[in-house]
Amino acid sequence: MSRLALVGPAGQPLPEALELLPHTTDRYTEVADCIDHLDVTDVVLVDCRVEPARAKEICLQVSSQTSNAPVVLLASAATLSVVTRDWGADDFLTDTATPLEADARLRFVTSGQESRELVAGPFTVDEEAYTATVAGQPLDLTYTEFELLKFLVAHPGRVLTRDVLLSEVWGYDYYGGTRTVDVHIRRLRAKIGPEYDGHIQTVRSVGYRFQAQR
Repeated sequence: MSRLALVGPAGQPLPEALELLPHTTDRYTEVADCIDHLDVTDVVLVDCRVEPARAKEICLQVSSQTSNAPVVLLASAATLSVVTRDWGADDFLTDTATPLEADARLRFVTSGQESRELVAGPFTVDEEAYTATVAGQPLDLTYTEFELLKFLVAHPGRVLTRDVLLSEVWGYDYYGGTRTVDVHIRRLRAKIGPEYDGHIQTVRSVGYRFQAQR
């Protein structure tokens, strides 16, 4: 069982997944109070569901402290799209996550595992550091773009339908349509650049396929 520190606006409900897990959650509205208790905290949860700009400031403040407590963003599907790696968070958790997923993510950030990398063709995806490169050049991705690229790279050569991508990347409880997948694929290709965006292939009327080699 872990001791969690949730810092963010007052009055926001705790996600059901965290309510059902046996972890202890201390709630703070002021980042200074949270920092004062880092020595007894296993994981810091930063609530960015309603005030993402303030959440970014909190992440940077907490991660700059000399503490071993990892920082995990608590996000909605809407706010997750604006999060980038320069926030300084170690991982994220959506408010629609199942108890199993929430527990797995919390266990992962507290496990002290070595960095795990996925390598396919010119792409390298570091699952722990939440970084991705193409031909050695870093990609500036949002969390959703990162998760999408990670899932594609992890399944090279496989045709992935829009419904599969929507459920695996956005989650089964996401209510947006499959058009969301197309929009994020377009943004991801733009960031990858014309030299390498062809590795993500469109399969007409079905979905997408990642090819490690072209």
